[in-house]
Amino acid sequence: MTAQGRHFLQIPGPSPVPDRVLRAMDMPVIDHRSAQFAELGKAVLEGCQKIFKTAGPVMIFPSSGTGAWEAAIVNTLSPGDKVLMVETGHFATLWQQMAARWGIEVDFIPGDWRHGVDPAAIEAKLAQDTKRAIKAVMVVHNETSTGVTSRVADVRAAIDRTGHPALLLVDTISSLGSVDYRHDEWKVDVTVAGSQKGFMLPPGLGFNAVSEKARAAAKTNKMPRSYWDWEEMLKPNAAGFFPYTPATNLLYGLREAIAMLLEEGLDQVFARHKRLAAATRAAVTHWGLEVLCLDPSEYSPVLTAVLMPPGHDADKFRKIVLDNYNMSLGSGLSKVAGKVFRIGHLGECNELTLMGALSGVEMGLAAAGVPHRAGGVDAAMASLEERPTTNSPGHLKVVKT
Repeated sequence: MTAQGRHFLQIPGPSPVPDRVLRAMDMPVIDHRSAQFAELGKAVLEGCQKIFKTAGPVMIFPSSGTGAWEAAIVNTLSPGDKVLMVETGHFATLWQQMAARWGIEVDFIPGDWRHGVDPAAIEAKLAQDTKRAIKAVMVVHNETSTGVTSRVADVRAAIDRTGHPALLLVDTISSLGSVDYRHDEWKVDVTVAGSQKGFMLPPGLGFNAVSEKARAAAKTNKMPRSYWDWEEMLKPNAAGFFPYTPATNLLYGLREAIAMLLEEGLDQVFARHKRLAAATRAAVTHWGLEVLCLDPSEYSPVLTAVLMPPGHDADKFRKIVLDNYNMSLGSGLSKVAGKVFRIGHLGECNELTLMGALSGVEMGLAAAGVPHRAGGVDAAMASLEERPTTNSPGHLKVVKT
């Protein structure tokens, strides 16, 4: 039977693409060597600087976020280099595995997948490295598999306290455009991002924002590269062009997505995500289920990972929700497969979207026979009513009467 109504895509990315962005992408392909294209190229490159909060260059590759990971590695490190990484979840583990395949020696601090990066552990490792063998600290800002956001500013402070010269590389694939992030202020050397999360675009664009320190490292490192070479990208970027065929229509969408983020205001965007995340956690707590993230200071504004009660399979529950209510929830990955489901609340998501999603979850819990206390949706509504909203047209404030 064909499902009626719009599908609820409540995975933590790819996130729903707004109609406004879809319409912007619905354009004829143009000559990517033309003056018309140069205007588009300059607009998106300059716009990205505002989203990354940097005065330095941002490079846009036709790739997934994984490609942007690789670009960060091959431009800054050499085979045999030592780096420091932290096991915060599935995606931190994948980045570690990629580094190892490039011949990088990784000191991988183990984690329980319920906490973010411990700045004190980073500081201790760097303080012990008196020979300055560690060339980079590589962390995931928002771990999409667990719903945990690490404190990058605190990591930067920990590095600074040791006086260690290691580069700081940060994965913001699921956080940029949804969670407060400051490339320049936090002295990040390479910020990695993708198009399919906070940018509200289809997959297909990977981003690197880079510092002067990172560019200097790229001039002396020994890693082979061609497609991912920063300097080869930056040369034509200066005039709004790219060294090879760009994803033209995605760039049209990117220009519109940047406009939407800036029209709402980045601080308002971040506040909206926090508000929706708090309401989601209120529902989960009321249901009697457990949020995977254990530290309230690390709760993700982008998604909430929920532990299933013993004896209940998260994937069976997700299938019931999909079959009955036409809604996709995120699966548990690797170590937490079958144990966790993830509710995405990022990008084009507002109060009513979230309430629909949480209603589907609550109905799904009942349909799947998962023990829970009814009324989680009401708890989420109460949470939203307690938090004034400014993301409605005209910036009207909701006031309880």
